[in-house]
Amino acid sequence: MAFPLFATAMGLAEFAPSIVRWLSGDDVEQVAADVITRAKRVTGLDDVSSVMNALRSDPTALIAFQKDMLALETERELGYLKDRQSARERDVSFIELGRRNYRADVMVIAAAMGMIMCLVSLAYFSDHLPGEAVGIISTIAGIFGACLKDAYAFEFGSSRGSKEKDSTVAAMWSQFRQ
Repeated sequence: MAFPLFATAMGLAEFAPSIVRWLSGDDVEQVAADVITRAKRVTGLDDVSSVMNALRSDPTALIAFQKDMLALETERELGYLKDRQSARERDVSFIELGRRNYRADVMVIAAAMGMIMCLVSLAYFSDHLPGEAVGIISTIAGIFGACLKDAYAFEFGSSRGSKEKDSTVAAMWSQFRQ
């Protein structure tokens, strides 16, 4: 990752704090570059320090930048929902074909077993392990728990798009029972 892009985007987070949560993951560099490009476009300036000064001193530029960041956030959220919806459509296709999504089943079972193994290890061996090992195992158990949380959110819905999934599955189920 290009550190100057990241640092500059973090500096712009002073004006739109939601930027911070976007600056992690696989596309950090692209997001940072997009934020900087949008800030330059809003202010009409090319120099980053001039952009920062303009956002500090010009309320109109600041509001325009914040609106642009809201638009970027909307684009990112819509992309996330579209990605999740296509995965749900894949599962619906499996059901329509009378097949199971074994990959998803294996992933959920593996996450559950991993979390259980971590918790059992802590229950039986925590007295004999150094504190660092207990902390690492606890962290790993938390990661497995987060994987299960994501699986449940995907399956049972966590977004407006999940209502569409629920109605599609209900319609399919009623056709299946007939």
